[in-house]
Amino acid sequence: MDLTDVFEDLPDPSAYSFPDYAIPQGDPVMPVALTDDELHAMLDLYETFADVDPTGIESNPFLANTTKFFQQTFGTPSYRPDEQLNEDVATMLNDFSEDLGGADMGVVDATPKHHQTLYFFLVSAKGYHMAPHIQFDPDPTAVETLYRIYERVTDQDYYLKRPSTVLE
Repeated sequence: MDLTDVFEDLPDPSAYSFPDYAIPQGDPVMPVALTDDELHAMLDLYETFADVDPTGIESNPFLANTTKFFQQTFGTPSYRPDEQLNEDVATMLNDFSEDLGGADMGVVDATPKHHQTLYFFLVSAKGYHMAPHIQFDPDPTAVETLYRIYERVTDQDYYLKRPSTVLE
């Protein structure tokens, strides 16, 4: 499948909302099947994604010096908008890896946070790919794998991982 075909299937961010998983009696999870190959494809995509500098600070010495000047003068921290997403994706991949436990195939528990992370990872990958000033050409099969996992999480009903009882 072509990258544009995968990205066209994504829900529109302006009209998309996440389901409300707020239930007071446990941790909601969506169990989904995942293979080791799919996990490695997502890891490769993540590494490619994390190497991209959407701000251009690292590749533009003038912008880097201006940012450093503002940091020193006004005490403003240097912030990349994708740092939190990179941390969330890394955490999600670590969680999935722990759930697989080195097996070739298994069931991982995707949390509502993982659902959001998968969606934002896909939307950000689309944005990076479509932006003319960012050179981001990911492996189409890795993006397709990410989209398939996102669909599995979206299509799966949730259950309570650690349900609490009335007596607790």
